[in-house]
Amino acid sequence: MAEDIGASGTCPTEAVATATLDVVSRTRRIKDAIRHRLYPAYEQRMVRALPPDKLPKHVGVMLDGNRRWAKAVGRDTAHGHRAGAANIEPLLDWCDEVGVEVVTLWLLSTDNLARPTAELTPLLEIIEEAVATLAEQKRWRLHPVGALDLLPAATAERLKAAEEATRDVDGILVNIAVGYGGRREIADAVRSLLQEQAAAGVTLEELADVIDVDHIADHLYTKGQPDPDLVIRTSGEQRLGGFLLWQSAKSEFYFCEAYWPDFRRVDFLRAIRAYSQRERRFGG
Repeated sequence: MAEDIGASGTCPTEAVATATLDVVSRTRRIKDAIRHRLYPAYEQRMVRALPPDKLPKHVGVMLDGNRRWAKAVGRDTAHGHRAGAANIEPLLDWCDEVGVEVVTLWLLSTDNLARPTAELTPLLEIIEEAVATLAEQKRWRLHPVGALDLLPAATAERLKAAEEATRDVDGILVNIAVGYGGRREIADAVRSLLQEQAAAGVTLEELADVIDVDHIADHLYTKGQPDPDLVIRTSGEQRLGGFLLWQSAKSEFYFCEAYWPDFRRVDFLRAIRAYSQRERRFGG
């Protein structure tokens, strides 16, 4: 039997559903307003409570969850990537606030290069624009890391241009990991080492007698930099996925449930607080 329709033309079930949605919406707005008022004070207390001698100097961040965030809000993938790109600058500000000296941002993996052209092309454009915007501000020293030879020539050139434009900037060193894969980095390092030694007239036998971890470390994309103290991954995934495989051997890890576009200052500070509370033994 059909439900009765009231004078307004709306059935009772629809009216109840509409009222429920209104209540949920009002409740959410109230909660958001409370957070907006309370979180800044909470965050400042967190900052003041951080022990200065137990803060990370190098933080690696896996900016994960853009596509799932876009799906959750009913938008296309490109919108998710743009929202993620917009959250990079705030992250760098938060890092600066707590004295981080090196940040490595994983924006695109070698595996991601196999995505459909319809997704990959706009994603590369978004990355190019984001990096160019960071470079224009002259606040951070940008350093592209990854297999740039696998990228479109235009993308690689824009990354190199950003590095050159910020070479003398006295700010946080920001590694921009695009076309990056940990296994590929190690293979490239070994290849570079072999080529260097061959050019110097060293035989394979001679190299085999003396090679150690420092030889390989000196040929990584991040050569000369401290290894990451802390690696943060957003979106709830709990795996490295090939990020800084060599460098993260003794890193601390922090996994956050928030998708990258939703990652907030309070989430970052919680990661820093968790790091500061851990006792790092380095195998000792």
